[in-house]
Amino acid sequence: MQKKKTLSDLRKEIDSLDDRMLELLNERASRVIEVGRLKAGSKSDFHVPSREREIYERLIAQNRGPFPSQALKSVFREIISASLALEAPMKVAFFGPKATFTHMAAMQQFGLSAELVPQKSIPAVFEEVEKGRALYGVVPVENSTEGMVSHTLDMFMESELKVNAEVLLEIHHYLLSRTGRMEDIKKVCSHQQPIAQCRNWLAENLPNVPVVDVASTAVAAQIVSEDYTAAAIASELAASMYDLKVVRERIEDQVNNFTRFLIIGKKMAEKSGDDKTSLMFSVKDEVGILYHMLEPFAKRGINLSKIESRPLKKKAWEYIFFLDLVGHISDPVIAEAVQELKGCCQFVKVLGSYPRAK
Repeated sequence: MQKKKTLSDLRKEIDSLDDRMLELLNERASRVIEVGRLKAGSKSDFHVPSREREIYERLIAQNRGPFPSQALKSVFREIISASLALEAPMKVAFFGPKATFTHMAAMQQFGLSAELVPQKSIPAVFEEVEKGRALYGVVPVENSTEGMVSHTLDMFMESELKVNAEVLLEIHHYLLSRTGRMEDIKKVCSHQQPIAQCRNWLAENLPNVPVVDVASTAVAAQIVSEDYTAAAIASELAASMYDLKVVRERIEDQVNNFTRFLIIGKKMAEKSGDDKTSLMFSVKDEVGILYHMLEPFAKRGINLSKIESRPLKKKAWEYIFFLDLVGHISDPVIAEAVQELKGCCQFVKVLGSYPRAK
C-alpha cells in the first residue's frame, strides 16, 4: 500500500520542481544570449513580435492543465521580457504618467523587464519612436463607452509610424482617497474619459460634489495623495502607487468597459494568420462616394470591423476616414481592395497590419 504523502513531503517535491524550473530558466537565458550574439552579427532585429506570439500560442495549445492558460501567458510574458533585457534594453514610450491605464497596457504587452518611459502627451510618444529614442510606443485609441481618442488619430495624419499590435484592456475605475471614507469627499478629480465613464455613478452617489477634470488619472491620484478632502477616479494600481485607500471599487457605468491601445513602431508587423489592417484615407467630394468607398471590400467579402471619420483641419467640411478590416495587407485580396480604393480617394495610407487582440 502506497504511503500517503504528508504536507512536508509535498512541499519538498514543490521545492524540487522550483529548483528544476530555475535551472531551466537559466539554461533558456543562456540560449537567448547566444541568439542575441547571432542577431548582432547579422544585424537582425533583436525583437520579433511574431516569435513571441508563436511561443504563447504553441504553449497554450499544449497546455492540459490544471495550470490556467491565461496565467501561463502571463508567466511567459515575464520570462520573454526578462530574456529580451538580456539581449538589449528595450525602451518603450507610453502616454503617462505611471499608474495610468496606458501604463498598464504597456506592462501587459511588454512585461516588467522592459524600460517603460512615461511621456506627457500622445505626440511626445510618437516623437520618441520616430527619433529612435524608443523602440515602441503605446497610445490609447478607443474606448468601448466613449469612442475614439482623437489625439491619436490626428497623429497618424502626420506620422509615418506603423501600428505593430493592439492591446485590449478591461477598464475598472476605483474611487480613491486618503481616508477611504465617502463622507470626507468634497471634490472628485480625474481625466475627462473616466469622468464620462462614471457619470451616472457620480450623479447617484455624489450628486453635490464638484468634479474636476485633470490631465490623467495618475495626476488625479497624486493630487488626492496630498488632499484629505478629495477623491480620485483611477486604477487599482494607482491606489498602491500613491498610498490611497479604495472608497468604492468598479464604479464605471458600463460593465463591459474596454479600452483599445495601439503599439506603434517603425516597421510593419509580419503576418500572423489572424490579423487586422488599419487604413487612413481621404475621399473625393462626389455623388455616391460612400458607396464607392466600401464597394472594393464588400464585393471581395472583406470584413470591416470599424470605420471612423475625422474633420480635415486644413479644409472645412472635408474628412479623413479611418478603417479597420480583417486580414493582412500582404493578402492578395486585401492588397487588391486597397488598390481599387485608391481610385476614388485623394490619398490612402496603410497604418499597419498586426495581430488581432484576443
